[in-house]
Amino acid sequence: MPILARRCPGPSYNVRVIVLVLGSGAREHALVWRLSADPDVSQVVAAPGNPGIAALVPCHPVALLDPEDVLRLARQVGADLTVVGPEAPLERGLADLFRADGRAIVGPSRRGAALECSKVHAKHVMARCGIPTARFVVCDEVDDALAAVEGDLFGWPVVVKADGLAAGKGVVVAETRDEAQQAVRAAMEDQQFGAAGSRLVIEECLVGPEVSFFVLCDGTRAIPLGSAEDHKRIFDGDRGPNTGGMGAFAPSPLLTPELESSVMRGIVEPLLAGLASDGDPYNGFLYVSLMLTADGPKVIEFNVRLGDPEAQVVLPWLEGRFARTLLAAANGKLGEVQLHPGRDCFVGVVLASRGYPASSENGCPINGLDAAAAMPGVIVFHAGTGVMEAGIVTAGGRVLTVVGQGADYETAMETAYRAVAAITFDGMQFRRDIGTKAVAGRNFS
Repeated sequence: MPILARRCPGPSYNVRVIVLVLGSGAREHALVWRLSADPDVSQVVAAPGNPGIAALVPCHPVALLDPEDVLRLARQVGADLTVVGPEAPLERGLADLFRADGRAIVGPSRRGAALECSKVHAKHVMARCGIPTARFVVCDEVDDALAAVEGDLFGWPVVVKADGLAAGKGVVVAETRDEAQQAVRAAMEDQQFGAAGSRLVIEECLVGPEVSFFVLCDGTRAIPLGSAEDHKRIFDGDRGPNTGGMGAFAPSPLLTPELESSVMRGIVEPLLAGLASDGDPYNGFLYVSLMLTADGPKVIEFNVRLGDPEAQVVLPWLEGRFARTLLAAANGKLGEVQLHPGRDCFVGVVLASRGYPASSENGCPINGLDAAAAMPGVIVFHAGTGVMEAGIVTAGGRVLTVVGQGADYETAMETAYRAVAAITFDGMQFRRDIGTKAVAGRNFS
């Protein structure tokens, strides 16, 4: 069945809600697309949205980092449920404010958001809950950090992580002592990441394939939402600098049902139990970034929202009553699971601007969007786009995610890249190997 024609199956329920989706990227476009096709939803509203989202639902301006402004908007539109896309509003305490106002929201408290917003906090939580992760030390002073990397504490390569949010650029995998020293000094002395780099986590470099695993939590329980494999490097074969993600495919063939059960028992459930015992139950999406090591799965990091570009392939893959399940999670009542795995494969290719990830080129007209979106089994999610007299133009580093659906990974790849070939804009760059890991049954090291 063509992806655009799919509707969530199941019986009719007496639930018709207004959903507010917060954010402006391709992840939020995917959320809006999925929710707008949900039979339990009467209306979807987005803030601030983007041109692709605006083609589906009403969009409202909002100061995402001002919780009071967001709350005013939720009251204005009569939102029964608010779904938070990015992590930054959660760090500002948005979910706390909404719950104090009696409003259902998918997203953790400010303390819960620290799982993503503070690498130091996340490491301490994992240590306390017995969650497998890389060995680490926390450094508050530059001399301590230099001593940690100079002393061969974890061997080589070694990982240097800024404590706070650094726009996805706060992690350096240093192959040599010189690289590690440069990373430490850049963060702590040169303040490359501002206050985010004032504390560092120095840790061993885990080895193995990476998998992104997503769950939905209601404070005490969690259900799996699916898995994906992201492609961070800018060039084919996982070469070049890291980006926010150049594409993904779902589901990951590496995360077998047995391994998924092991991750739920050994990572997700201990985490939820530990946070609940601290008096701050975790509610919302949880993104578990896993390294499948020779010693078993270990956590690279936690994120407190859906991934991007993973959401663009996981949400089309996941079947069932999405809005109903989100509302149950927001109300602490995850019981009857209304979601189940899909049968097809999905491949998403990110189209980026010239200069990305170091810079981006805005205002370039984008051609072929309608032709690509009209192809069977294709969906085009907007990220960094804008509107000018010329029509839709580039307005960011990652511009679009083009998703292809297929009965197998090869077909999904062919579908996605056929749609990519229909789209052009000046300086467009993209990887040509998204999905080949799944097709070949291996992962690049």
